[in-house]
Amino acid sequence: MDVNKDEAGRCIEIAISALRNSQPEKARRFLEKAQQLFPTDKAKALLESIRRNGQPSNESGPSRTGPRPRRPREEATETARSYTTDQLDSVKRIKECKDYYEILAVDKDASEDDLKRAYRKLALKFHPDKNHAPGATEAFKAIGNAYAVLSNTDKRRQYDHIGEKRAHSSGDGQMNGDFEADISPEDLFNMFFGGGFPSSNVHAYSNGRMQYTYRPRPARRQQQREGGLALFVQLMPILILVIVSAISQLMVPIPPYSLSLRPSAGHTHKRLTESLGVPYYVGDQFSTEYDGINLKNVERSVEDDYISNLRNNCWKEKQQKEGLLYRARYFGDSDLYQSALKMGTPSCSRLSEIQSSLHG
Repeated sequence: MDVNKDEAGRCIEIAISALRNSQPEKARRFLEKAQQLFPTDKAKALLESIRRNGQPSNESGPSRTGPRPRRPREEATETARSYTTDQLDSVKRIKECKDYYEILAVDKDASEDDLKRAYRKLALKFHPDKNHAPGATEAFKAIGNAYAVLSNTDKRRQYDHIGEKRAHSSGDGQMNGDFEADISPEDLFNMFFGGGFPSSNVHAYSNGRMQYTYRPRPARRQQQREGGLALFVQLMPILILVIVSAISQLMVPIPPYSLSLRPSAGHTHKRLTESLGVPYYVGDQFSTEYDGINLKNVERSVEDDYISNLRNNCWKEKQQKEGLLYRARYFGDSDLYQSALKMGTPSCSRLSEIQSSLHG
């Protein structure tokens, strides 16, 4: 709650400054925002005075020769760009980092838990809804990219290998631009913190790489009207990708089973594995094509895939629960904390049952 209290204090200061410049409407908006963040008697008294007189009685009226009122665009700029020196210095530090390890401030042998702790701390600090310093959005993206790459075993191995080659050849190990995340910074944040800060974000793709643009919540996305030809040109890469994907699927033989929860094309008959009772679907000719040792091999593959899916889902469930707990402690939200404690992890429970039966 200290974060809300400080933000409310800043809103009150802006409101008082607005009153001195004969801007009662602006002052009222910031005072109401202050009351929503952290109610105080000071803000309440100022609001009441504005409703009665147009400005508080204990504030001296503005001089007729004083500064002219700011226009709405100037007010929006002041609100959007309110930041501290510490936030600005932190953004500069991220921009000066030469590799992803330095961005997250971890060692090159950092464990998965070390990466999670570093990401949680930095993501909350640099989220564009909390940090309005110039470059904070790019810093937030860099932090997300750093975690997404280093938390992926294969990408981290490639990243380290290329970094060592460049460091030996040129003395410069900087290669962040060669590694882009497969998930947007905002989606990654939501996965960790169960929803994150409400905002409007645009994810676009350029030259095969994801570009991330942040837009503050109060702003409305303006729809751009493109001509038919321009729209077709933009959609052409997607259409080509869909066509190539469809052709590839036609050339690949249909797998003998499906782990879908319901019948699908080519897999309409439900079966259960003999060992773990895992449900799966097969085609019409499965019984004649697979029997004996072949059937056992198929069911072993079914169970391996099923357990692999459970592990992935279990990891996501734990991430979401830990993220909500961390967020609740950070903001002092007792209701969110209790809700997070009660959140179940069904995939983890099922995985534990299977592991017990295999070792039992």
